[in-house]
Amino acid sequence: MRHPISFPRIEGEASRQAHANLPPGSYEREMGREGFFGPATHMYHRHPPTGWISWEGPLRPRAFDLNRLNEVASGGPWAAREVLFNPHCRVRLWHCPTPMDHLARNGDGDELIFIHAGAGSLYCDYGHLAVTAGDYVVLPRGTMWRLSPSQPVTALLVEATGSSYQLPDRGLLGPHAFFDPAMLDTPAIDAAFRDQQGDNGPGGVWRVLVKRRGAISTVTYPFNPLDAMGWKGDLAPVRLNVKDVRPVMSHRYHLPPSAHTTFVANRFVVCTFAPRPFETDADALKIPFFHNNDDYDEVLFYHAGDFFSRDNIDAGMMTFHPSGFTHGPHPKALQKAFVQSKPATDEYAVMIDTRDALEVAPLPDGVENHAYADSWRVKP
Repeated sequence: MRHPISFPRIEGEASRQAHANLPPGSYEREMGREGFFGPATHMYHRHPPTGWISWEGPLRPRAFDLNRLNEVASGGPWAAREVLFNPHCRVRLWHCPTPMDHLARNGDGDELIFIHAGAGSLYCDYGHLAVTAGDYVVLPRGTMWRLSPSQPVTALLVEATGSSYQLPDRGLLGPHAFFDPAMLDTPAIDAAFRDQQGDNGPGGVWRVLVKRRGAISTVTYPFNPLDAMGWKGDLAPVRLNVKDVRPVMSHRYHLPPSAHTTFVANRFVVCTFAPRPFETDADALKIPFFHNNDDYDEVLFYHAGDFFSRDNIDAGMMTFHPSGFTHGPHPKALQKAFVQSKPATDEYAVMIDTRDALEVAPLPDGVENHAYADSWRVKP
């Protein structure tokens, strides 16, 4: 989207530098376009922009305790519980406690697997990858694969429906910032991969469950189709662990979430929040700033640590902030806007920002916290 009208102005009491040196007693709100990349104005308010006393209507912020989802006995990804979806992105939670007895193949788009808990081996057309908690695994569309856990796996599945995952353009930072592409691991045709080739599968056959346009087709082979002797090319699955992420930082300025973009797909991005030092300038904000998400829906999956800008949020939970309202830190976090009690954050979280509105899939009772919108209210 192009915005030909650009005319920066300052009116009344305002700071010339965003997210720093706020007028005394004010609360900053960023009103911007295109998810922090377009034109923006910073408003300075006398009251917190999230100081509502009630909330009615479908736009309310929502929170889900995905730890409460029932485990799927089959262990297959196509039986995973769907949480959020739109035409370009589907988000599911998958429990895989035992080795898969079939292969999976996604014909609808690239699959991003984020290992929230557990460990094991992933076997695919390209070879073998060991996986553990904190791993992202990107599987190109059409890849045949199966997971064999050594510890029960819980994973977030993010499908790039009709598109593929790419690395973001780092611009002036250069291609090696945040993480060096050399940190991306690819599957190996190693001893473990060759050994599994002799596995004839249940009943002497291997089934491949192919998902295309949301429907499942089953292809049965009298041999293990993961029988590659070798491969070459520039299309392959990749693995990256969140502990290998080196966050972009500024000691004088609170960077927007877009600085933490990890993967880019058509009409959505995936970002990673990892531990980093707090800003050190006395007048710089040290918490996320209030902002309007007027062009993107925002989803956060909390993986591990102490989530400093949210209250009563634990690992395995997910928040969903639909496009169209102002949000920001909870009241407890707001008390530490400029002075933190520790030198650095201690959190790992996955953020998904989608350009198109997400729908909430039917979920069992008890998964959604229906009082989440009230968590911004200041308790008397």
